[in-house]
Formats: sequence, C-alpha cells, structure tokens
Amino acid sequence: MIAKDTVVTLTYRLSSLSGEMLEEATPDSPAAYLHGGYDGIFPKVEAALDGKAQGAELDVVLEPDDAFGEYDAELVRVEPIDAFPERIEVGMQLEGASEDGHHVMLFTVTDIADGKVVVDGNHPLAGQSLRLQCTVREVRAASPEEIEHGHVHGPDGHHHH
Repeated sequence: MIAKDTVVTLTYRLSSLSGEMLEEATPDSPAAYLHGGYDGIFPKVEAALDGKAQGAELDVVLEPDDAFGEYDAELVRVEPIDAFPERIEVGMQLEGASEDGHHVMLFTVTDIADGKVVVDGNHPLAGQSLRLQCTVREVRAASPEEIEHGHVHGPDGHHHH
C-alpha cells in the first residue's frame, strides 16, 4: 500500500491534452520516487496515489499550477551576445542566477539576433495543462538511508552523493 516513506515504482505516459506524448517511463525503464512529501513527483499525483496498491492505474489531468506552473514573462531576458559562450545556439540550455541572485535557474536560448540573445527561464511545459497516465508497478518500504536523504537509492533510483 502506498503511504509515507514507501518507494513507488511507476510506468507512465505524460502527454499534452491534445494527446502529444511528452515523456514516458516504460516497463524497461520505470520511474521510482519516495512517497510522502519529498518532492519526487507532482503533489497532485502523489495525493492521488496515496493508499493505492501495486497494479493501480491512474489517469489525471494536471493544470499548470499542478505541474510546471504558469508561464512567467518576467523570466524571459534579453542579454548581449558577448555575455555567452562563442558557440551559442537556439535550444541550448544554460544555468544562470535568478533575479535576486539566490537561486540557480535553467535558461533556454530561444532567439539570437542583432547581437542579442533571448533566454527563457520558464520550464518548456510551463503554462500547459498535461495528462498523466500511470500504473503502479511496485511498492516497498523505503530504507532508513532513503528516508534520511529524501530520495530513492538502488537500481531504480538515483544516487548522487
């Protein structure tokens, strides 16, 4: 049963409401997260999975606030091209500081013209409603180390220490 401090392994399909497939976790490469408010999955999806068991299926629509947030025009910046690496091109992603300088953000280069580069700090799916369809493949108790670190370890998880 999915509850706080369990590791949940899922297969899923994330798509736009028009049906365009955006991301997928298949039986060959499932996704695993630590359940219970560790920010490993969208909170609305975590709430819907709470109390479910292996084999459960979920089909949920995520509004922008439930997923990657509303599009924020203030996160689009125009910078002089000489502030960037020589081989800058549209589509590249670069790390940069937030306006307050306290956070590292990921910016995507969206345009280059007239000696200027336009970068966008919004997630590419910001402002979009999405559909997540998933199947619970496995539920197990998290190890004390996983709980302490706040994420899954082992073959289905990530271990960055």
